[in-house]
Amino acid sequence: MTAELRALNARFIHNFITNDVPLHDAILHKDFICISPAGARVSRADYLEEWATGFDPARILYFDYRDEKIDVFGNTALLRSTNKSIRIKDGVETTGMTMYTDTYVREDGAWKCVQAQITPVAPANYPPDETIVKKYVKGQLQP
Repeated sequence: MTAELRALNARFIHNFITNDVPLHDAILHKDFICISPAGARVSRADYLEEWATGFDPARILYFDYRDEKIDVFGNTALLRSTNKSIRIKDGVETTGMTMYTDTYVREDGAWKCVQAQITPVAPANYPPDETIVKKYVKGQLQP
């Protein structure tokens, strides 16, 4: 089960990098909701609308996910990981990290993400580079 969820997490991130709404929509539960870093509840429809243009390689120069942790409790799973990104905004390059917790439920033999919650990470709590699972530079997966 953990391998299946690890693969779903990789797909989740790849869907973000490629702005792939149909593939991403397929892994979301019908009642999906996102909790933004600012604490806003984002509906499934609004979330998918943002997903279509959320990643821009001219704006997000570097992106990785790291420190992946998966726990399964029967038909519920918590998938936690941290993203590091280097972004350009108004000509200024900024490095930051956010931790996400994706809650999955298993229904009819398939895992579906019912909630994603994103939390900013303070520099003192940044997971080390040794925990990187996958990284992208200007939208390209790195070996």
